Amino acid sequence: MVWSPAPDLFLGLRTTPRSALWRPRLGYGDWMTQPSPPSSAAEAGRALLALRRELESSRLGLEIPEVEPIRRGRQELIGQIDDYLLPRLGQIDAPLLAVVGGSTGAGKSTIVNSVAGRVVSPAGVLRPTTSAPVLICNPADLVWFKDDRILPGLPRITGELKPQNRGLHLVEDGDIQAGLALLDTPDIDSVVVANREVAGQLLAAADLWLFVTTAARYADAVPWDLLRAASTRSTAMAVVLNRVPPEALAEVGRHLRAMLEREGLAAAPVFTLPETVLDGGLIPDAALAPLRLWLDDLAADAGRRAEIVRGTLQGALDSLDWRIEDLAAHVDRQRDGAKVLKSRVDNAYSGARSGIEAALSGGTLLRGEVLSRWQEVVGTGEFMQTIQARIGVVRDRLRAALTGVPPVAEEVKAALENSVETVVMSNCDRAAEQVVEAWEATPGGGPLVEAGDRGLDRSSSSLRDRVTAEVREWQSDVLALVAAEGASKRAVGRALSLGVNGLGVALMVTVFAHTGGLTGGEIAVAGGTATVGQKLLEALFGDQAVRTLTASARRNLMERVDRLLEAEAARFHGLVDAVAPSPSEAARLRDFGKAIRTVRP
Repeated sequence: MVWSPAPDLFLGLRTTPRSALWRPRLGYGDWMTQPSPPSSAAEAGRALLALRRELESSRLGLEIPEVEPIRRGRQELIGQIDDYLLPRLGQIDAPLLAVVGGSTGAGKSTIVNSVAGRVVSPAGVLRPTTSAPVLICNPADLVWFKDDRILPGLPRITGELKPQNRGLHLVEDGDIQAGLALLDTPDIDSVVVANREVAGQLLAAADLWLFVTTAARYADAVPWDLLRAASTRSTAMAVVLNRVPPEALAEVGRHLRAMLEREGLAAAPVFTLPETVLDGGLIPDAALAPLRLWLDDLAADAGRRAEIVRGTLQGALDSLDWRIEDLAAHVDRQRDGAKVLKSRVDNAYSGARSGIEAALSGGTLLRGEVLSRWQEVVGTGEFMQTIQARIGVVRDRLRAALTGVPPVAEEVKAALENSVETVVMSNCDRAAEQVVEAWEATPGGGPLVEAGDRGLDRSSSSLRDRVTAEVREWQSDVLALVAAEGASKRAVGRALSLGVNGLGVALMVTVFAHTGGLTGGEIAVAGGTATVGQKLLEALFGDQAVRTLTASARRNLMERVDRLLEAEAARFHGLVDAVAPSPSEAARLRDFGKAIRTVRP
């Protein structure tokens, strides 16, 4: 019986991942040097090249849900562009490539050998039998397959096939009519991962998929995963049901057709081969006749071959639309995931800033060493009792303290420096720990923590030195503020006679003078001694000038704190930016999809 392909034979096939053992070479220029294809094919080729570059550079580094299938889908897209779309667009009249695929032990190699009339592809009981794919074609067609027009990542092998060979084994056979080539593939469910991946790669390069199964395994899950996906990508397909017991021919055949119909594959022709004794390793002619005649008729009919080629090619191009959209949608999810991770960082360091600001303006810095050193400058709390009535006396005493013992002011500055450093370091350590805890509980964050530097849950090793440098520069800026204000007053002599260094220390203490962080007697002591310095500054420069100086000094300090916090947060932001897609990536992918959608081969 002769089977002819139905007009709507072009049904889809979802590919499996490409093997890392055979990465594609990027020599795409050859397809454009062939006899001039239609302008629409040239446009499609240029759009595909641009799409491929975008796919290759896209980043899907966040380990969020569903990322692995999307990564595989991206590699499948790149593989089909390399192995099928570009080659076929460049040479639309090349022989039709029928890829024979199926499960382990289905008899693919035996069928290929039987069609060829001799053993050209190894067959046997040991699995896997086929490790290197075997392409059989008429000698006149060999020129189409010797170069890397298709499957550019697979080296060509001729002559005797050895077990260690890895590549595409080319075999000339006069029994195969010109215009049609058969490609025997490894098992789609092989125990060898590389074999499974190559099988998927080869199926993606097919103009026609000849799916082989058996009466015992036609309902297995793995092949049906591929067959179900066949309805979404228009690769022409036919099914060979092999080794069916004679008494089960009708029943098994009906059941398989019913299953195909339920999956939307009713148009695929089915060839049923009865269980029979092999003749020299080959299926007897009588059993193979329907399939052989269908293939011969197909090879002899250029119009039907062209119809299959163009249908499969158009279906593959059309499938790019939803496949690109799936990828772009996941890119959007990657961007959303990156934003969430960054927000965890921003929240932690925003909290650190609030903590630092509260500590630097709440009076807590005037404890301990700072308080002791400042008291050495202004004396004890007794001056609080006389400050309003005897500012002149206080000024005289301060002059003696500030000008007579300059090292004391330096000690106050050093104590302030240490206190600010402690506040910043403790808050940054807490923020880093919070980020790590938050990331470990957020999709995509755990792997980033593992990939980060050791000690990611603490401040960076250089932070302490950077804090010291910023505080010292801030203190220099405060002294410059005091000097500039003193120079603008008629009382410059009186002001500077106390020493810019001493007045600068008084302003620094005033910046931290609020008593919100102190209790009990500490308020009277720290608050009172700080007020002494503030009153002195007001007496020399005026109330408004002191308020302006204090606000400017505090703003300067917090700006420096912000820079330190931004640098600490940047450690975490950098980890996200290194793996997350760029902001425009999804839009670019969709633009490429639109460009390809408008062209036809």
